[in-house]
Amino acid sequence: MKLKDRVSLITGAARGIGREIALAFAREGSDVVVCDVDLESAQNTQKEIEALGRRSLSFKVDVTNSGQIEEMVNLILDKFSKIDILVNNAGITKDNLILRMSEDEWDKVLSVNLKGAFNCIKVVSRHMLKKRYGRIVNLASIIGMIGNAGQANYAASKGGLIALTKSVAKELASRNINVNAVAPGFIQTPMTDKLPEDYRKQMLENIPMGKFGGPQDVANVCLFLVSPESDYITGQVVVVDGGMTM
Repeated sequence: MKLKDRVSLITGAARGIGREIALAFAREGSDVVVCDVDLESAQNTQKEIEALGRRSLSFKVDVTNSGQIEEMVNLILDKFSKIDILVNNAGITKDNLILRMSEDEWDKVLSVNLKGAFNCIKVVSRHMLKKRYGRIVNLASIIGMIGNAGQANYAASKGGLIALTKSVAKELASRNINVNAVAPGFIQTPMTDKLPEDYRKQMLENIPMGKFGGPQDVANVCLFLVSPESDYITGQVVVVDGGMTM
């Protein structure tokens, strides 16, 4: 088991990609802490992890609130004594054309997607530095690399997350803490299922592999980036998009 005796904290892990990452890590031996604003769904994911024979906790936490993160991390350390892996997956969208986008739509997306990752890294990395070990994965997006009409806030948050990844990787590398990002393309989730069919068809035409990805495709890359096989990889962005941006 690649993650035997490891403890992972995954934000936004109640559903979709985050849930898939949590289960993938549990199957490889990690105890997993589920963090989400949807406590009921987080608890369901916790039960699935425990059914795999791993220990788990679930928390309702707003990642934009550093105090809530501090409190959660202290409880995790009381229970498990360490946090080896952090996956910053929590994210939201509030799409609008730039001329119509409100300051609130801008602020909320940047706050959750970018500030949330900053908050979690700042709190968790203190412990990792003491242990001289850590693996951090930030869930970015190809939109942060190529932009997208109607998603200036989302693109800015994900582009910022890529820059944050590279900067923090340089700061923490000497302490055996690797920091990488994963940039998914069009991944089939309940959120993307709600998009108009015409838009989905248009997206599919731009994917050389001719199919949408699944949450497991993203989870597999995250698993690689926190496993021993990636010990010499840091500050990188791994794109998972079926060739859409190549």
